[in-house]
Amino acid sequence: MIVDIGTGNVRVAITALNGEVLAVERDNVQYEKDLLYPDALNFDPEQLWQQILSLGKKVLSPFSNAEVIAITTSSQREGIVLVDGSGKSLIGLPNHDHRGREFENIIRNHDKIYQLTGRYPGSLFSAMKLVGIQKKRPEIYEKLSAFMSISDWAQYKLTGVVGYEHSQASETQLYDVAQKNWNPELCGLFGIDEKLLPNLHDSGALLGNVLPEVASVLGLSGHVPVFVGGADTQLAMKSTRPGLGDIVVVSGTTTPVTMIVDDYIVDDKQKTWTGRHINNGEFVLEANAGVTGLNLQRLKEIFYPNEGYDILEKEVMEDLELDCMASLGSLIADDEVQLNRGGFVFSTPVSHELKRSSFIKSALIDIACSIKENYDTLNRLVDYKKDYVWACGGGLQSLILSRYVAALLNKKVLLREGYMHASVAGGAVVCAEALGLTSSAETAIIEVLPENQEAAQLAYFKWKALRSDLKEVFTEKNVIC
Repeated sequence: MIVDIGTGNVRVAITALNGEVLAVERDNVQYEKDLLYPDALNFDPEQLWQQILSLGKKVLSPFSNAEVIAITTSSQREGIVLVDGSGKSLIGLPNHDHRGREFENIIRNHDKIYQLTGRYPGSLFSAMKLVGIQKKRPEIYEKLSAFMSISDWAQYKLTGVVGYEHSQASETQLYDVAQKNWNPELCGLFGIDEKLLPNLHDSGALLGNVLPEVASVLGLSGHVPVFVGGADTQLAMKSTRPGLGDIVVVSGTTTPVTMIVDDYIVDDKQKTWTGRHINNGEFVLEANAGVTGLNLQRLKEIFYPNEGYDILEKEVMEDLELDCMASLGSLIADDEVQLNRGGFVFSTPVSHELKRSSFIKSALIDIACSIKENYDTLNRLVDYKKDYVWACGGGLQSLILSRYVAALLNKKVLLREGYMHASVAGGAVVCAEALGLTSSAETAIIEVLPENQEAAQLAYFKWKALRSDLKEVFTEKNVIC
C-alpha cells in the first residue's frame, strides 16, 4: 500500500508485487489561507490523516482476501508538518506556502547556504516556513517539538516513529547535502533550534510496524512493516529504474528535469538544485520548469471537461497550424529574470480556425520548450551523451508532449509501464527492494522516437520569440498588468 500526498490531492494505492498499480483512491487536499501573511497556506494535519484512513479503507475493501505485506509513503517536497511534545500535529505547511517570504531579508550569507544545500535560499523551502511561524505564530512555535516532511509525518502516524528521510531533508535548507547530515551552521543562519531536527533515515529502511489501532481501522492483520519512502520526485524517478547518469523528466504538478549523478555538483551560477536521491550514494541534479502540469490539467478542465485524453490527443494531432502560442509561467533555470505574467497570443481579429485544441497545443509546446531549456541547463554542467531520456508522471497522459520533447532534444523518450502513477510505482519498487523481492518479468517500455523535428523547431523558435517579447513588455516600469 502506497500513500502519496501531492500538492493537489492525496492518493492511497494498492500495487501487486511486480509494481502493477491495482487500485487507486484519491481526494483533494484542503488548504486554508493564513491572513497573518501576504502569501500563506496551511492544512489541518488531522483532517488529512482522516482522509488517508478513509481512502485506505476504501482502496483495500476489494482485496479482503489479499495480504498487505508492506506500506510506504511519498509526498510533495518542501512541505512540512509541525508536532508538539505529546505528538499532536499542530499545523501543516504545503510546498506552496510562502509565509517566510516577508522575512527573507533577514537571511545572510546566501552563497554559503547554496554551497551547503544546493539551493538558493527562499520561502519555498522548509526553513523559511519555520521562520514565518516563529515570527507571527509564536503560540504554535512555542509548542513545537519536531517537524517532519509530509511523507515522514504520514509514516509517523502509521508507526509512532519520528524521522526524516534524506531526499526530503534536502528540501529544508537545514541539511548539508554533501555530508548527508543536519548542519548546525545552517540552523544558526536561519535561527532554528537544532533540537527540532528528527533522526535521519534512509529510504527503504524499516521504520516500524503499523500501530495496532491504525491496523484495526484499515482492516490490516498481523504486523505490517512500514518502510521509509521519500520525496515524490525521487520516487517517480525510481519508477523508471534509471541508471547512473540518466536524465529523467518528471511531469507532475511541476516538471523537474533531473539527472542522477554520483557526486555533489555545485553550480557556479547558482541556478540548479542538487539534492539527495533515495538511492544511497546518489544525488539528483535538477532544473525545474515550474508549475506546468497543473496548467495543463486546468486547461483540460476548461476545454475538455467531459472528454478523455484520447479525444484531446486526436484533436491536437489534427491541428496542424501554429495559430496560437502560449507562455504560462514555465520556468527556465538559467534565465536572469523569470516571467510572472503570460497568456495566449494569437492573430486578431479572432480567426475561425482557432479551436479549443489550439490552446491545448500551445500549452503542450510551452511545457516541451521549457523542458528543452532546462535540459540545456543540465548539459551546461554535465555533458549528456546518451541517446535517450526517461519520462514519467501524469502530465504525459497525452503522448503528444513526449513527441515534442523527443523532437526538441533529438533523443528517444522512454516511458516505463505505470509511468502515469510514477510516485506510486516508485513506492512499490522501494517496498519490493526492502523485502528482497524482484519482479518476475521486466515491465514494458514505450519508446517515443524523435520525429517531425523541423515542425518542432519552428514551434520552439516562435515560443522563444514570444518569451522575449513578453519579457520586454512586462519589465517596462509603466506597464499596467
